[in-house]
Amino acid sequence: MITRSDQPVQQDRLSVFQFEEEPSWQQVLRQAVTCPRELLSLLELPCELAEGARAGARLFPLRVPRPYIARIEKGNRQDPLLLQVLPVQDEQTETPGFVPDPLGEQASNSQRGIVHKYHGRLLLLPGQACAINCRFCFRRHFPYEDNTLDSAQWAAALDYIRQDSSVREVILSGGDPLVQNDRRLAWIVTQLAAIGHVERVRVHSRLPVTVPQRVTPALVSALTDSRLQAVLVVHCNHPRELCQRVCDAMRELVEAGVTVLNQSTLLRGVNDDAAVLVELSEALFRCRILPYYLHLLDRVSGTAHFEVDETRARQLLGTMSSRCSGFLVPRLAREEQGAPCKSVLPPLYPDPD
Repeated sequence: MITRSDQPVQQDRLSVFQFEEEPSWQQVLRQAVTCPRELLSLLELPCELAEGARAGARLFPLRVPRPYIARIEKGNRQDPLLLQVLPVQDEQTETPGFVPDPLGEQASNSQRGIVHKYHGRLLLLPGQACAINCRFCFRRHFPYEDNTLDSAQWAAALDYIRQDSSVREVILSGGDPLVQNDRRLAWIVTQLAAIGHVERVRVHSRLPVTVPQRVTPALVSALTDSRLQAVLVVHCNHPRELCQRVCDAMRELVEAGVTVLNQSTLLRGVNDDAAVLVELSEALFRCRILPYYLHLLDRVSGTAHFEVDETRARQLLGTMSSRCSGFLVPRLAREEQGAPCKSVLPPLYPDPD
């Protein structure tokens, strides 16, 4: 059963913090929960889940920031936010068609720190760290150790962008690029702005949702003080992720001129319900965020238990389309290895009653 509410959560339950005042985002990252047994204890979940959680965490470590844990319902092992972060035994199951590199990114990773799959845009990877390890992450097996950048390698990555005049948009991806500090991010944006053919910087990040304290005045300035158009794509999968603190942070960004979009992943047991998806779009828009993509699961090994089949996904999109304003309906998309762009799938409309 998927639990949901009619409004974004108004306030995180801050009792899971060890701070009297709101901590900085750096403090929150340092205080993230990385032990399965601690997570189960904080959420008053049975110890019998610990063995599967430890097994899953051996494949892909557990990492959850406490502001996110505060939005999870205690005692509910089917909580849709919990399912996104708790390692489980199913991650060890080998499933045909689920592979370490489902999008073929390593073939497009010819330059250290850059993944260049599509015409006119590329991914720049400033670092490997994330604030939260989502269990469905398509980069859980990505060779980050081969993509860390020292000063010389940063220069080479920027030269790669400089030499390809077709690149109009640089996408900061990762890991989560907002784990970088504000000074480093401002430096990156300044370097990109000095490349004449680059017009936009797009940042893909889960941090403003999981740790809204990350939206600082210095971050807003880093994104808006150059000639580049700034786009932030956040990743929110369920309306309960949108607490009031997140909404306030999003408004700061929008009012400063940043375009804020959302992409979600369709996940079994989390958001594979039309009412939840409609509520998510409505909650996003109240927070000044436009729904952008609803992705079918990237078939990375260890995630088969999250998959929703394409027919069901298209039916959900059809139901959404019949219940929402058009601008609140995200595009249902699949990313495929070797394709020149994402494939956008049409809705299947429900039969009339």
